[in-house]
Amino acid sequence: MTAPALPATTVAGLARGLAAGRWSSVELTQACLARVAASQPQLNAFVTVTAEAALAAASAADAARAAGRASALTGVPIAHKDIFCTRDVLTTCGSKMLANFVSPYDATVVAKLAAAGTVNLGKLNMDEFAMGSSNETSFFGPVRNPWDHARVPGGSSGGSAAAVAARVAPAATATDTGGSIRQPAALCGVTGIKPTYGRVSRYGMIAFASSLDQAGLITISAEDAAMLLGAMSGFDPRDSTSVDREVPDYVAALDAPLAGLKIGLVREFFEKGLDAQCEQRIREAIAVYEKLGASVREVSCPNLPLSVPTYYVVAPAECSSNLARFDGVRFGHRCESPRNLNDLYSRSRGEGFGAEVKRRIMTGTYVLSAGYYDAYYIKAQRVRQLISADFARAFESVDLLLGPTSPTTAFEIGAKVDDPITMYLNDIYTIGANLAGLPGMSIPVGFADGLPVGLQLVGPHFSEARMLNAAHRYQLETDWHLRVPAAYA
Repeated sequence: MTAPALPATTVAGLARGLAAGRWSSVELTQACLARVAASQPQLNAFVTVTAEAALAAASAADAARAAGRASALTGVPIAHKDIFCTRDVLTTCGSKMLANFVSPYDATVVAKLAAAGTVNLGKLNMDEFAMGSSNETSFFGPVRNPWDHARVPGGSSGGSAAAVAARVAPAATATDTGGSIRQPAALCGVTGIKPTYGRVSRYGMIAFASSLDQAGLITISAEDAAMLLGAMSGFDPRDSTSVDREVPDYVAALDAPLAGLKIGLVREFFEKGLDAQCEQRIREAIAVYEKLGASVREVSCPNLPLSVPTYYVVAPAECSSNLARFDGVRFGHRCESPRNLNDLYSRSRGEGFGAEVKRRIMTGTYVLSAGYYDAYYIKAQRVRQLISADFARAFESVDLLLGPTSPTTAFEIGAKVDDPITMYLNDIYTIGANLAGLPGMSIPVGFADGLPVGLQLVGPHFSEARMLNAAHRYQLETDWHLRVPAAYA
């Protein structure tokens, strides 16, 4: 890739340089836009690039800094997953259904990060309506993994992970319904955090499964994640699931020593299905934590293996309701020359939705239908409670849970696209945290056959500060998160 290198790669490094006057936001934004243009043919990470608006925002950030009105993030370029509504910008959700939708308002996450002074480079590619584990369901084509263009970046936030891994965007927003931040972060060798359900507003974030969806971040480092998470968190009266709870200073807690930290290894995460090399990298990371003063013990969450079937009843049920609004009437794709109202609905939805979205809508409609509601949906909700109870028992004896993020490294594009069950099993380690509403995080811990391996941390509700602290202290001891694919160095 022939594009200028950034003077620093992390958000923290860029912010320090801006504060010291070593470079301007306009210079950073120009460099990022050049890297976006150079990488787009290979990665396909962006759906929309907002170059003109980004440079205007960067100029305004420089003026604010010159006037003494800057915060730590003022002038730092980022990008947004294309599931967040952005005023006067296409918001597609990776779907033909919304390929012509220009949002009239900003999502709360977008508004908060803009208020903190960040500069939006554009909108990132994703699995259609966040339904996928490989970023192959996007109407705009698959995103490719920067470490190997023949492999998937993970999903659904594949564009976010690929852009950050290739150092095209210093950081990106993302969403996680069953692992859609943590799994692509693991496959692309970057840091991804899904906060506690309710910690970050879902207003303006197009819904997939409302009881599971959570906004978060993909960044290079835990320090970057701490800086941005503080800016985007907090109560929002426009979101009925938003929690009115004070947001701690995540950055201030980063350097706390890990002596006395109790880490639980989830036994069920290390059973059959985990690649041997991936397990070895996780074991090596555990040794680093022990060196830092943490104690490690095995814990059991016996109902966790049921998380995948539970999720694939609950999530489709909610998606079938949420996606009913896309009917070709008010916004989005509308079929040509409908004969009547039924024709309008059926053809608009048939043309606008891709195969995976249709599969999940049909599954969700089935499990909610008369005669099957008790057998599937109610039973799944009961198992969901059992999984939550497993986590609660585990946290009685440990502070954080640790395990692999994904069973394998990134697989080849097309390898699993015809086998939905095998594809769904990519999320076997991540789904549990969503079902229980817990915060989860993935950090890079090395490579297997040249591809990144991710370690997952899961904490009790609202333990983001402790989780970020554990990730940060590990990253002070290692440099896996700073490794860049050769083509993008």
